[in-house]
Amino acid sequence: MNYQSPKHLQAAILDWAGTVVDFGSFAPTQIFVEAFAEFGVAVSLEEARGPMGMGKWDHIRTLCDVPDIAARYEAKFGRTPTDDDVTAIYERFMPLQIEKIAEHSALIPGALEAIAAVRGKGLKVGSCSGYPKVVMDKVVALAERNGYVADHVVATDEVPNGRPHPAQALANVIALGISDVAACVKVDDTTPGILEGRSAGMWTVALTLSGNALGLTWEQFQALPEARRAEERARIGQLFEGSRPHYLIDTIADLPAVIDDINARLARGEMPQGC
Repeated sequence: MNYQSPKHLQAAILDWAGTVVDFGSFAPTQIFVEAFAEFGVAVSLEEARGPMGMGKWDHIRTLCDVPDIAARYEAKFGRTPTDDDVTAIYERFMPLQIEKIAEHSALIPGALEAIAAVRGKGLKVGSCSGYPKVVMDKVVALAERNGYVADHVVATDEVPNGRPHPAQALANVIALGISDVAACVKVDDTTPGILEGRSAGMWTVALTLSGNALGLTWEQFQALPEARRAEERARIGQLFEGSRPHYLIDTIADLPAVIDDINARLARGEMPQGC
């Protein structure tokens, strides 16, 4: 038996916040600010966005390791944050997240149409997120009311290691019955999410304007002059350089054309690991 490389894509593995729902990725970031504030430690929205894409406990641990934030915590409590302190913040973060997730549950404009087009090209739709399952269940239910149902969902606490490790993406491969990781494309608005796809051996598509890196609401984005949008594309593209996405697009609305291009490359014998 000989190895045969795939000739077309079989699945798209989609992120959630900033990719399919919650334009600007506000649901997770704003709650980090509020959770730290309840401990009397100021964290800006810009600081909170820094580690976006990681599991939420790891995200808080990373924030606590930022020198400026650690110094503020030490000024308040007389010590830098331990893992127990991180857990205490996480345990306050979780109910806040569950309580307020509905405030940022709207589907990103064009998402339903793009996903329908992707399915029309024969792909299954998997998904994963930095949210734990207790939050993910609510996100999934809200999305279903708005017309989006993924074929499979993997929360960050359902695998041994969250992003940037490949476990969530690979769990989708197994559940969806995909024959080859090179027949999958991972779509995400964060560097850890792109690294996840890269580490899993998949094609990767980074979203530049709908997610965490731009951090604007849909209305604010719509108001941006085209020259400013071009500047932001270039800036955010540089942020993604180290994770080496195969494609950069504005929002998920641009995904169907990328699917066609990847299928053409697979038909020519190209593989994501060599690009």
